[in-house]
Amino acid sequence: MSTRTAAGTAAPNRREQILREAARLFAERGFHGVGVDEIGAAVGISGPGLYRHFAGKDAMLAELLVGISERLYEGGRQRSERAGAEGLTPAAALDSLIEGHIDFALDDRELITLHDRELDRLREADRKRVRKLQRQYVELWVGAVRALYPGLTELEARVSVHTVFGLLNSTPHLSGTSALPGRNTTAALLHRLARGALAAASPAADPAYGEGGPGQPR
Repeated sequence: MSTRTAAGTAAPNRREQILREAARLFAERGFHGVGVDEIGAAVGISGPGLYRHFAGKDAMLAELLVGISERLYEGGRQRSERAGAEGLTPAAALDSLIEGHIDFALDDRELITLHDRELDRLREADRKRVRKLQRQYVELWVGAVRALYPGLTELEARVSVHTVFGLLNSTPHLSGTSALPGRNTTAALLHRLARGALAAASPAADPAYGEGGPGQPR
């Protein structure tokens, strides 16, 4: 579930509106700091009217956190498959994964905050589902990283991937920073930082990543 509405896309339905506002309010005030009535008021319906769409706040939280894990993994899988089908270089394949995660990090910051604060509130089955999807998503990245940096061990690649996720997922902390650059500039900066961190982990130089940016020769 994305909390943004892209230009030219259909307006979100009522269920999507509820999830979007729930994500915003949970991120701002914490799960226990938000009542059903407040979520309902944010979308223009009574609190009890929410129960036509969700069993309660727990169900909203589960759909938000399981849903974003599913979307990240599925998006990464599709990008990896497309890279293979189109014969992209290892550098281009990794860049595609980075770009997809940056979109998430910039456009769904509320969900990053929710995951960090509220994951343990999910029932065990939902929490296990999230963890499984996250492991699968990490493995997509590990494969892409080792294809570009074959000198990295599997463990080194996995540690590097988790480190880059921590870097990219720091975007909720940028909201209080003054004079932030525009979205495109921020995305390009995050991309350079991610590729730079991965290159630094490699025992060999990255021949596909020069000073000019991804894909530029030295």
